[in-house]
Amino acid sequence: MNSTKKLQKSWFEPLAPSEKNSEVLAPQTGYWKDAWRRFKANKGALIGLVLIILLLLIAFIGPLLNGFDYSTQNLSISNQEHLSGHFLGTDSLGRDLWQRVWYGAKVSLLIAFIAAFLDVVIGVTFGGISGYFGGRVDSVMQRILEIMYSIPNIVVIILLMMYLEPGILPIAVALAFTGWVPMARVVRAQILKLKTQEYVLAARTMGASHFRILFKHLIPNVVGPIIIAVTFSIPSAIFFEAFLSFIGLGLRSPAASLGILVNDGYRTLQLFPYQLFWPALVLCIIMLSFNLIGDGLRDALDPKMKK
Repeated sequence: MNSTKKLQKSWFEPLAPSEKNSEVLAPQTGYWKDAWRRFKANKGALIGLVLIILLLLIAFIGPLLNGFDYSTQNLSISNQEHLSGHFLGTDSLGRDLWQRVWYGAKVSLLIAFIAAFLDVVIGVTFGGISGYFGGRVDSVMQRILEIMYSIPNIVVIILLMMYLEPGILPIAVALAFTGWVPMARVVRAQILKLKTQEYVLAARTMGASHFRILFKHLIPNVVGPIIIAVTFSIPSAIFFEAFLSFIGLGLRSPAASLGILVNDGYRTLQLFPYQLFWPALVLCIIMLSFNLIGDGLRDALDPKMKK
């Protein structure tokens, strides 16, 4: 009988305010915390993140382990695969391959990060202005994007490198010359969806400037797609840098990058395949890891993927 009364009370009596809060409201999870939870659930993305962290640690700590220099030549020990102190052997000029692989990895990653940064600055600004103002401004800017998008990236990059001095910054600028176009299209699409939201109308009503509305209220809400685009632009920049160095338009010896090492190893492939294997392996791991991270971030930061 008592249990029946309790059941009737729980079904028919209104809950007190404190009871409502405890019964109805579920614990809230922040956007970034929830995204991190979903990112960790993606095993491929987590493996990619671990591999990138390990590669970065080895790239900075590894060269300290054997004490050689990446550019020092010693012809008396050239093309030695198994040599005391030289973990990966030596190349055709007797330079330590361990040092050159990790120094080249750092150079390639630095070029890719600078190019990705320039992509963000140019692409976010261009796409944000185009999407926010719309009308004739958007129409003109979209024609520019279509022209840029219709020209193959590699053709533009090769033409630029024929007139630029080989170096880290010139290569990054050449890569960013067309690399910002996908970023601009992503940002424009997001701004077009967000600019009609109530908080934007409220800011405009309160007299906020266009600059403040765009960079204070709209761009911060596009951070997720921007991060995803960056994780895909980094491996693309690494690939193009390696290609430029492979065809002789990138960095040149005695400098080292993964592209230079792949080119040097290709020349001695039949006699000394290990000289191509190690830089190619590091290059493949870097590109695969960033693509896995990009896929994981795309799923984690997309609200539609939330369960």
